[in-house]
Amino acid sequence: MPVTHRRAVLAGALAIAVGLTGAACSSGDEPSANGLETSRLTLGTMTVADTAPVQIAVEKGLFEAEGLEVRLQTVQGGAEAIPKLKSGALDISFGNFVSLVTASVKDPGFKPEIVAEGFLSGPKTHTLMVRKDSPYHSIEDLEGKKIGVNTKKNISTLMVEAAGKPKGVTFAEDDFVEIPPPNMEQALKSESVEAVQAIEPFGTQMQQSLGARMIADLSSGPTAEFPIAGYASTEKFVKENPKTVAAFQRALQKAAEQCRDRKVVQDVLPTYAKIDAQVASTMSYGSYPTTLDPARLQKVPDLMREFGYIDEKVDVKTLIAQAS
Repeated sequence: MPVTHRRAVLAGALAIAVGLTGAACSSGDEPSANGLETSRLTLGTMTVADTAPVQIAVEKGLFEAEGLEVRLQTVQGGAEAIPKLKSGALDISFGNFVSLVTASVKDPGFKPEIVAEGFLSGPKTHTLMVRKDSPYHSIEDLEGKKIGVNTKKNISTLMVEAAGKPKGVTFAEDDFVEIPPPNMEQALKSESVEAVQAIEPFGTQMQQSLGARMIADLSSGPTAEFPIAGYASTEKFVKENPKTVAAFQRALQKAAEQCRDRKVVQDVLPTYAKIDAQVASTMSYGSYPTTLDPARLQKVPDLMREFGYIDEKVDVKTLIAQAS
């Protein structure tokens, strides 16, 4: 199918997603002619660079080749996705692993299972940025200062705390101010905070438009190539639909393999993520895993426990789906 046609299909899928918002609209139990328990999946996704493999799988017909009809539903993050997974409004959803592990420990009604890794941090994908004329030049300088983060007690604060510890710097919860990533540039400019924990493409954008300076690359040391996010379902859905989950995993793996070519990712980002081609060509990229690695994922709950995000040790293998 021509790319333009594929993009039309993608646009249609997104339009369907808008129509599904707020409705309990899981795929249902429609059996598949090719042996899958169900051919229809409702997938929670986000319009960020991290989900490029999903868009590529849709655009290039990789889900279709596995006999899947995947309906995309845009979510803002784990706080929205987890209740929808619990209710069955979503079959599988993209989300960050800190939210997922937190929910698995603190929400007794939620039994998540990770079906695929989604995104690993890379050099300068997660940074601490200050104003061009800021007097601060290192993470040590930010102790006791206000730092903008997307969400407290989540992946962004965890990466800041992990970067500070080797320098002897500790941060209190009150040091962090919640700011949506698209608003961080304005927060920095207005001096409502002294620094922001920027993710891409916002870090690159504020460097180009504001002259913001990076004072710490948070994807380094204990959080180098850190598992940021992935795709999860519920124990119930995986148990009832192992062949369907396996088909999803195969399609996503093929898409992730294509993402090894950065040009493929650069080309798809402007089609769904509100990232223009110029920024897409200069921003920093992480990587898209093609395997589900328990040892790598274990770094997430271990670091969360070290910084008091969870009280108990979590064996991440208990959260990994065993599909067909």
